[in-house]
Order: sequence, then C-alpha cells, then structure tokens
Amino acid sequence: MDMPEKKPKICITKVEKIFQGHEKETIALNGVSLEIFENEFVCVVGPSGCGKTTLLNIIAGLEATTSGQVTMNGKPIIGPGNDRGVIFQQYALFPWLTVRQNIQFGFHFLKKKDGKVYRKYTKQEIHEQVEHYIRMVELQDFANSYPKELSGGMKQRVAIARGYAVAPEVFLMDEPFGALDAQTRAQLQEDLLKTWEQEKKTCFFITHDVEEAVLLASRVIVMSARPGRVKEIIPINLPYPRNQATKLLPEFNDYKNAIWAQVYKEYIAYKK
Repeated sequence: MDMPEKKPKICITKVEKIFQGHEKETIALNGVSLEIFENEFVCVVGPSGCGKTTLLNIIAGLEATTSGQVTMNGKPIIGPGNDRGVIFQQYALFPWLTVRQNIQFGFHFLKKKDGKVYRKYTKQEIHEQVEHYIRMVELQDFANSYPKELSGGMKQRVAIARGYAVAPEVFLMDEPFGALDAQTRAQLQEDLLKTWEQEKKTCFFITHDVEEAVLLASRVIVMSARPGRVKEIIPINLPYPRNQATKLLPEFNDYKNAIWAQVYKEYIAYKK
C-alpha cells in the first residue's frame, strides 16, 4: 500500500528580495526555493548577510518578496498572521507587565482579523493556557515578577511561552539564544527540544552556531553568501530526544564538521 505523499506546510518558490538603497540595490535573496513540512524542525545557517533573517521576515509576513512566492497551507502569505509566532534575539517583553501578563498579552491579537473574530477563547481558557505554558517553561515561582527581576534566560523563556500560548501553526525564531551565556543557552536548547516534541509545531530556526543547528534540527539549510541561495540541505539523522550528551556522539561531530566546512567556504567567498 502506497503511503500518502507528504505535503509541505510552507512552500518557498523562487523567492528574490532586492533592497533599494540611495546609490545601489542589494540583492538579499536570489531564487530561494524550499519546502518545510508539518512538525519539522528546520535550522538555517550561513555567513552574515546571506539573507537568513530576510527569509524569516518574508515567511512572517513582515517583508514582501520582490519576486517569487511563499505559501502556507497552500495559501499565499501576504502579511503577518496569528498562525505564525515569531521570536527574535531580543526578548520584546513589556517591562510594565508581569510574566503572567506578558504571556497573556498575545491573546489580544487573536480577537480580530479583517474585522472578524479569528479565534475566540473564554477567560477560563486563556487562564488555563497561560498557566500551562508558565509551568512548561518552569517559571511558576516568577509568574508575578517583572522582566527587570528576571535573568536573560528567564526572559527568553517568557518570550517562548508567549509564542506557544496562542497556538501558532509555525514557530519562527531568529537567533533566540544568541545573546545568552553558554550554560543558559545549553539549558534552553534542551527546553526548546522538549517543548517541540510535546507541542509538535513546525519550527524555522536561524542560528550562526552550527553545533546548535545540528543539535536541534531534523534538517539544516545551508545558505550561500550574498546574494542568498539554498546551497545545501542536510538531513540530520540523529534520533530524538536529543540533549547535550548527543554532542558527544561521533555522528554529531561528523555532521558539525561537514556543515561548518560548507559555511566556512561561503564565508571565505563573501570576504573575497
């Protein structure tokens, strides 16, 4: 019996993005095509300036393509939507709100879409969702604390909980752990993997850290130097669940070295 063909959650087709400057234009993306599947964890690596963040912003609906198309569930992405949650390197928490209130804040944006109710929750449902994700990121003891009272890692946990609480179909993350110390980063990598395995979201994760990409991803996308293109797609055939001990496996180092070699070649090409 034939298995049904797997359909892409997000389909990126021949996307080009050109930024017009005062004196010249910059081609950020040049014919990027990529399929991202349901529940998949994709990490994107490449030299600085290769268009990783631009691509994420296009998927998020924050940037328009110059040419080409991005679809989600077969429908063109034409702007931001509640079906996509975005987490950036900066936590973007409201300093005057507590942890609980910051997580709850996302529900304000679910009320209307094009003048219609997008998704309706009762007060009780919102309360249960918020408390569930506070427990998930292990911040029960800090639920009534303000951002200034939290460490950097705690703030990023709040941002992750806020993103998950409103139940987006796709999670877009732009170097969310880039500003953290090594120990906190390692802990949040494991926390994110556990959350992803529980919630089964589609994740698109940008990082400059090849080791982080291999630890997290089911596939790693290597981008070329600017103008950005998909240079190589590398499936990571390491079993989940993964943790920091996974980094000690010989196969892990094989993946890391092979991907780093590709990224470094593009870095050298860009410097020339």
